[in-house]
Amino acid sequence: MKLKYFLSFFALVALLSSCSDDDAITLLDEIQVSSSYVSIDVNGGSNTITVNAKEAWSFDEAEIPAWLTISPMNGGAGETKVTFTAPAAPDGRNTVLHIACADKSQTVNVIQGLAVVHNATCAEVLEGPESKNYRVTGTVASIVNTTYGNWYLRDETGEVYIYGTLDAKGNEKNFLSLGLEVGDIVTVEGPKSVYNGTVELVNVTVVKIQKSLVKVEAYDPSDATIPVEGGNVAVNLSCKTSNGVSVEIPEEERSWLSIVSVTGGSEPVVTFRAGANAGGDRSAVVVFKTTDDNGVEYTAEATIYQKGSIVECSVADFLAAPTGDTQYRITGVIASVANASYGNIYLRDWSGETYVYGIGAKGDFEAAGLKAGDIVTLVGKRGEYKGTAQMTGAILEDVKHVTAVTIDEFLDKEDNPDVYYMLTGTITEVANPTYGNLYLEDATNNVYVYGCYPGWGATGDNRKNLLETLGIGVGDELSVIGVKSTYRDTPQLANGIYFSHSKAQ
Repeated sequence: MKLKYFLSFFALVALLSSCSDDDAITLLDEIQVSSSYVSIDVNGGSNTITVNAKEAWSFDEAEIPAWLTISPMNGGAGETKVTFTAPAAPDGRNTVLHIACADKSQTVNVIQGLAVVHNATCAEVLEGPESKNYRVTGTVASIVNTTYGNWYLRDETGEVYIYGTLDAKGNEKNFLSLGLEVGDIVTVEGPKSVYNGTVELVNVTVVKIQKSLVKVEAYDPSDATIPVEGGNVAVNLSCKTSNGVSVEIPEEERSWLSIVSVTGGSEPVVTFRAGANAGGDRSAVVVFKTTDDNGVEYTAEATIYQKGSIVECSVADFLAAPTGDTQYRITGVIASVANASYGNIYLRDWSGETYVYGIGAKGDFEAAGLKAGDIVTLVGKRGEYKGTAQMTGAILEDVKHVTAVTIDEFLDKEDNPDVYYMLTGTITEVANPTYGNLYLEDATNNVYVYGCYPGWGATGDNRKNLLETLGIGVGDELSVIGVKSTYRDTPQLANGIYFSHSKAQ
């Protein structure tokens, strides 16, 4: 009932705001909207507000649900009429949108009718339409953020991400006041949204909490990590039933993790063991279960980790590896920078290219002076986003800074096998097409390039035939990375690494 009254109030506010020309809301200097609530008739229709901005503005397209059409989606400085249109929605729905202008964000709430709450399983939420309000009961599987209350709710049909949890008074950013823990059985209500392909229930209201009767209290060692050479981890539990605790290790992890012992009583201790680990880092989520006298099942989870060796490999082997906790070491050239603040880059070696989702903490990439063309060694995990492989949690192990210079500047440098330069010029002659031996010329001078290989780490036959493969020839512009050396008194760029090229006009 609280949810219905809450939505009725805002639906009324939205209706009033849409009918008045004198209720302009000024929240930001950079951008203002005539109403921050937009109401659309439950039978379908449109409503229009005015956006008044000092600079260019745009909606976040990823937030706009499939049922809503907005025109225009962006605009420039001054006043712009923006129309919101939706087809009929008998069950009602709502969504929250954001307009970006300069470095600020203006919120707009779109409400169509009064949202009806539907009892559903996790699977039904995942398959159902956006912006419906659902009531779901399940177990708290894991907690991601304790400020906003982002966590995963799991039942026997699947798992749903909860993005934001309201406290008992309907306020945000007070998740800890609810006392929710992994293993608790919870009933929540909230609207479904899809953000970047992830189904979410947004800013849910907690209807009921049933505290778990089994709980993880402590680990020994405290980080629940077994060393690479093998060892034990003990998990201390509390259990408020007389029916004991059962333990489940995922089938795919039983080859390396086993149970040594389980003590009884109200404070059981479960000890796990793993042998020496010849592979990369690994982990297993183990589940502890108990039941009350009515047969209701309660669970708790613990993640057991084991350190592993770092797997050194090519980019192609990294891309072919499974997602998981194994640490990989890859070296290559920064082909391009997607986000310098976070160190999101594309890394390329002779075998391929991968996306790296962040190097270190925010600002570390810039603090290290990294840029496109530098040669870096990274250690991280093989992750995946929307089916595309990427490196996550990357740590910078080594960097070879590459300096872009003219050919004349390059010829004045001392020979040094550890200092790398990038030259850009026009190919005037190809001396050996198999290995890419060629002459390069720019406005300042010319130089012999002894080898132009597909990328960092190429050896043997993998060094061959780059020019033919990419269709590079005389007259094309080439950017190549290498070191300064001298052969028979003639300076040259040695062991060149291909960076980019453009065809002759």
